[in-house]
Amino acid sequence: MTDSFQSAHWPEEVRYISADKRLEVDFDDGTCFSYPAELLRVESPSAEVQGHSPSQKQTIAGRRHVGIMGIEPVGNYAIRIKFDDLHDTGIFSWSYLYNMGRGQEEIWQAYLDDLEAKGLSRDPARRG
Repeated sequence: MTDSFQSAHWPEEVRYISADKRLEVDFDDGTCFSYPAELLRVESPSAEVQGHSPSQKQTIAGRRHVGIMGIEPVGNYAIRIKFDDLHDTGIFSWSYLYNMGRGQEEIWQAYLDDLEAKGLSRDPARRG
């Protein structure tokens, strides 16, 4: 997913529904997207997840139950999300979130397909 910090769509409201572990963003064009914390975590725009080229993208497994501990603004163009697995290096620009919202079904299915192809699970590894 390509991204720039310029956005044609600006958020009017951002809220986290902790009971559902979902981030909701209402944009100025009337669209509202609801993102599971798990999806945001596994598709974080950080270099740790995305790498520095498409071939370096990491598949993040075991995040079915991840939540969000904090959300902070980054200038007027993005937010930084701190997940309860302590990942906090991704800067989610408004355009990144908007594009993710529009393509959420395809992004989610590609993630599930990638997990399956690699023999990984959404569930956390069991401690023995």
